[in-house]
Amino acid sequence: MSSAQVTDSTFKHEVLESEVPVLVDFWAPWCGPCRMVAPVVDEISEQYEGQIKVVKVNTDENPSVASQYGIRSIPTLMIFKGGQRVDMVVGAVPKTTLANTLEKYL
Repeated sequence: MSSAQVTDSTFKHEVLESEVPVLVDFWAPWCGPCRMVAPVVDEISEQYEGQIKVVKVNTDENPSVASQYGIRSIPTLMIFKGGQRVDMVVGAVPKTTLANTLEKYL
């Protein structure tokens, strides 16, 4: 299961109105660390399938969502629950770090 692409126009529906916690991966195609963390995000998506939703936002193509949440550096992984941002991890982190952060919100 690969992560769904979310745009400025679909962010509200896909993330803020989601019934389950959402992990949002803010990334860009030119970003090396983003490419490093992508397989980790995909593994998390499979490991927590049914418990969380995992989506990606290309910050180059969707600048308004990125600026709305003050994305200064990528990759930034944000966790949303009940329409609110509850946590975030900046940079390419190991899977264990990301999993431990997510566990708090399941």
